[in-house]
Amino acid sequence: MHQTIISADCHAGGSHVQYREHLDPAYHDAFDAWRGRYQNPFEDLRDERRFRNWDDEMRNGQQEADGVVAEVVYPNTVPPFFPSFVLFAPPPKPEDYELRLAGIRAHNRWLAEFCGRFPERRAGVGQIFLNDVDDAIEDVRRIADLGLRGGVLLPNVPPDVKWVEPLYSRAYDPLWAEIERLGLPISVHGGTGSPNYGRHDAAQLVFLGEVYFYSQRPLVHLILGGVFERFPGLRFVMAELGCFWVPELLEALDIQVDRIRTTGRTGELRWGEESKLPRLPSEYFEQSCTMAVSQPRPADVTAMHQLGFHKVMWGSDYPHDEGTHPYTREHLRQVFHGVDRGDLTRVLSGTAADVYGFDLDALAPLAERFGPTADELAEPLLELPDPPNEALIRGTSTRYSG
Repeated sequence: MHQTIISADCHAGGSHVQYREHLDPAYHDAFDAWRGRYQNPFEDLRDERRFRNWDDEMRNGQQEADGVVAEVVYPNTVPPFFPSFVLFAPPPKPEDYELRLAGIRAHNRWLAEFCGRFPERRAGVGQIFLNDVDDAIEDVRRIADLGLRGGVLLPNVPPDVKWVEPLYSRAYDPLWAEIERLGLPISVHGGTGSPNYGRHDAAQLVFLGEVYFYSQRPLVHLILGGVFERFPGLRFVMAELGCFWVPELLEALDIQVDRIRTTGRTGELRWGEESKLPRLPSEYFEQSCTMAVSQPRPADVTAMHQLGFHKVMWGSDYPHDEGTHPYTREHLRQVFHGVDRGDLTRVLSGTAADVYGFDLDALAPLAERFGPTADELAEPLLELPDPPNEALIRGTSTRYSG
């Protein structure tokens, strides 16, 4: 029996030529001027690796060789008018908003075309900004109309961004209501939400040391902000953040919320009725949240047992160099060889099919041609290929595994 593998965290983006074709013509002159000043800082977007973002033959061939037959597609490359890589760019300032908004709308149109060429295999995640709630609602409706069943990528609002409301603000309730009505998943992606560290020798290292914390904040904000209480139909995904940290965080939040709910105080602090959630954070997580865990480590697999395998999806992070390609089979054997086959099927395809609407029957013929067998994945990986990639090296670590 061959295993159907859906990667819940992949990336794609258009070239500047392709983005221009999908940009509102009113912005063509501004785009041409912006592109004339643009200097590409990314090595993997300068050589032949860039074609993995949009070349169907290259992309499908590499995915099939890796055993992956379907994917959830987050953005990649640099959309029109962005100051940097799409995921790391902060929310646009008011003076940049119009052009940046035109840029993500061009990306969403491009993505719909990209996914539409292989609709059974690709679920695209559309982008919105939160600067203007009415605009965000309009873009969510466009994402639904474009058939981007990967749903909506939420901007993670850094603490030094004061021109956009934080995610726990009730200003977004009309947006959450519309997303819930449309049945779209919402996502945040790892590596986002960090403040500007300035021009210091240690800035990049400090970013590296704090990026997990800032990427995790949306989960806390949406739970404690009561969003999942007011909108229980929302489906929230956190991608490329691992899951090793989730059980400990939920336990700590449960203790605090229960204390506030039962005593109205924590230490010297006093809490009013408006601060008392009807349910525990772990209950909201079970109701509304799913983790898309890219390149899981042993510590993540330990956490999967605690959270339940139905709350977790596997991701390859293709086409990023730190992802599992071209050693996905080896990676899966390395970290999942002792996992129950039913649980592994849930992680590799079942939950993703539930969240994003993949048709497992339609994918079955591809899985029979390209997917590894269950027996193959049950074999422990005893030797790393030479040279191993980053994902396999990380997979040997037992640190934080408890």
